[in-house]
Amino acid sequence: EAGARVDAVSLGEIERALKAGFSPAESDGAAGLVFTCDLFDRPTLRRVTEAKIEVNCGSIDMLHQLGAVSPGHRVWLRINPGFGHGHSNKTNTGGENSKHGIWHTELQGALQLIRQYGLHLVGLHMHIGSGVDYSHLEQVCGTMVDLVTGMDHDLEAISTGGGLSVPYRDGEQPVDTAHYFALWDVARKRIESHLGHAVRLEIEPGRFLVAEAGVLISEVRATKQMGGNHFTLLDTGFSELMRPAMYGSYHAMTVLPQDGRDLAAQDLRATVVGGPLCESGDVFTQLEGGVVETRLLPPAQVGDYLVLHGTGAYGASMSSNYNSRPHAAEYLIDGARSRLIRRRQTVEELMALELELPV
Repeated sequence: EAGARVDAVSLGEIERALKAGFSPAESDGAAGLVFTCDLFDRPTLRRVTEAKIEVNCGSIDMLHQLGAVSPGHRVWLRINPGFGHGHSNKTNTGGENSKHGIWHTELQGALQLIRQYGLHLVGLHMHIGSGVDYSHLEQVCGTMVDLVTGMDHDLEAISTGGGLSVPYRDGEQPVDTAHYFALWDVARKRIESHLGHAVRLEIEPGRFLVAEAGVLISEVRATKQMGGNHFTLLDTGFSELMRPAMYGSYHAMTVLPQDGRDLAAQDLRATVVGGPLCESGDVFTQLEGGVVETRLLPPAQVGDYLVLHGTGAYGASMSSNYNSRPHAAEYLIDGARSRLIRRRQTVEELMALELELPV
C-alpha cells in the first residue's frame, strides 16, 4: 500500500515474497520483486527464469548463465566501486576484500555481455556497506555518475542499495534522511541530464524501517561471580540474536524485576550478559573480535526479565537451531493489541527432517 517492493537474496525469500502477494511485474515503472545475489544456484536460476523476476547481477558468470537461458531478461548490474564502508568489517560490502558486486573496471565487459545475450539493462546498483558515512556516500554518488556517463548505454534507474544507519546507542544520531536523499538526488539529476530522460532512484531501507520495532525478551536464569567479572545469564543466546557474537554489535538492555522491586534505587553494577549455549562467545556484551566487556545494569535476580532492544533487524532472520534449540515465538504488538505471528518451534519439528539409519 505504501509502495514498498522486495529485494530478495535467496530462493526462499523469493517464495516468501510471492506468497505475500508481491509480483515480479512492473508497476509505476519498478518491479515488485528483484533478486540480488553474486551467483545463481541451479534452482534459483530456474525460478527467476520461469517467473521473469528481475535480477541484480553481482558477477559476470550470472550474466552468462542467465543470458544463455533467458534472452531479453531484465537485469541490474551490482557494481563494486573499489571502496566500501560499514559498521563492521563483516558489513563492508565494497572494496577488494568484499565478495559483492562486479568490479568497477569490468563494467564495459558486463555491458558487452548484456548486448551479446540481448538482456535488458534496468540500472546500476551500488551498495558499499551498512551504516551511513556522508563522506563515503558523496564518493559513491560521484562514482555512480562517472560510471553512467562513461558507459555509453542507456538505463532506467539507479539504486543506492541499503545502509541507512540506526542509532543503537544513546546519543547516536539518526541518519539525516533529507541529506541522504539530497546527495543521491543530485547524482540522479546529473545522470538524467546526461541521458536526456527521467531516471528512477531506488533505495533499500530495510534495517532503517524495522530495527527499532523489535525487542527480544529473555529471563534471567543464573547469576555468578567469575573472578573480577559478574555474570548475568539468560535463557536466550546467539541462537536467537547473532549480531553481538558475529559483529560485536551493541544492543541496549533493560532489566524488568519480576517482583516489582524498585531498581532505580539500586546502584548499577558492571555486568557481563551471556546466554545458555556451550560457547564462550555466547555473550551479548562483547566488542568485535570477541573481547568481552561489561554493561552497567541494575542487579538482576533469577526470575527477572531482561529486554534486548533494537532487535527488529537481523534478529529472528539470523536465528538458528544451534545446540538443538527450537526457534522462539514471535508476537506482533499493534497499539494495545498483541498477537502471535510465529509460534515456538517444537523439538519434534526440529528433528522432523532427520531420517533414521537402517539397522
